[in-house]
Amino acid sequence: MKQRVLYFTAPRQVAVQEQELPALQAGQVLVETLVSAISPGTEMLLYRGQFPTDLALDDTIDALVEPGVYPLRYGYSCVGRVIALGERAASEWEGRMVFSFQPHASHFVAQTEALMPVPQGLTAEQAAFLPNMETAVNLVMDGAPLIGEDVVVFGQGIVGLLTVSLLARFPLARLITLDCYPLRRQASLAAGATASLDPHSMEDLEALHNLLPNGADLVYELSGNPATLDQAISCAGFAGRVVIGSWYGKQRASLDLGGRFHRSRIQLISSQVSTVAPRLSGRWTKARRFELAWDLLAEVQPTRWITQRFPLTEAAQAYRLLDENPEQTIQVMLTYP
Repeated sequence: MKQRVLYFTAPRQVAVQEQELPALQAGQVLVETLVSAISPGTEMLLYRGQFPTDLALDDTIDALVEPGVYPLRYGYSCVGRVIALGERAASEWEGRMVFSFQPHASHFVAQTEALMPVPQGLTAEQAAFLPNMETAVNLVMDGAPLIGEDVVVFGQGIVGLLTVSLLARFPLARLITLDCYPLRRQASLAAGATASLDPHSMEDLEALHNLLPNGADLVYELSGNPATLDQAISCAGFAGRVVIGSWYGKQRASLDLGGRFHRSRIQLISSQVSTVAPRLSGRWTKARRFELAWDLLAEVQPTRWITQRFPLTEAAQAYRLLDENPEQTIQVMLTYP
């Protein structure tokens, strides 16, 4: 049996190739993909050739442990249905809808330990938001917002919107977001932001200062743009916390740390979802965090932020859109007819 697989073949080039599926081994199952979500922040780094080639793509995901050298497979949000069982695979898996951290492909073979059954009541498209919802949960945990705080979020892509949808549940004083694109600012307000501003508008930046004359208690940098980190630091108040959720790849962030940063005791916090913060690890595990993320998917209903769907065969068009016209996109899905 053959599978169709998406490959990043060179900067700004992707191709769908057909290849033989490996034979099922003991304990493995064959999954037919229904939908996979493109993660624009990370995948655009690969698409543009801006990723470090001396690191594994993700050493916490078995399918992504190889170094990032073209041609390469990527993606980590596949939802499909089990259509065949290998020897000693439990019969209960047959026909189950499952989530897996797998590169974009029409079919894949996996050990059952690498699969998560999709909870009853969730659709395949809802389940495809699981990795980004887990990331949003981790960001909120790492930022640890307090009652009455002023919180600012730079970047309202899908991770930013999911994070705002969770932060909006807290009794904050203000929740202010910034994004370059009107489509995303409108979505941010609908997700619960107090105000959503354009970081390139001097008028909006003045409005931000007027709203927060003493700076923000907590700031998130989720734009994926290294230059934004300096802007995020500059709007933090005394002893403010800046949570850095963006991965910049090979891009460098030039920071002005010689001014008020040092005397203001501003904290820079690196947040990455592959681990649980050490201060929480006595009670929290990734399994517990996933359970919470599944529940929140049902409550938040993030499919409202799907802006485009492309069949796998038109993946090149999907990545071109994300690269050249990001203002038209929030979440792009690949479908597998």
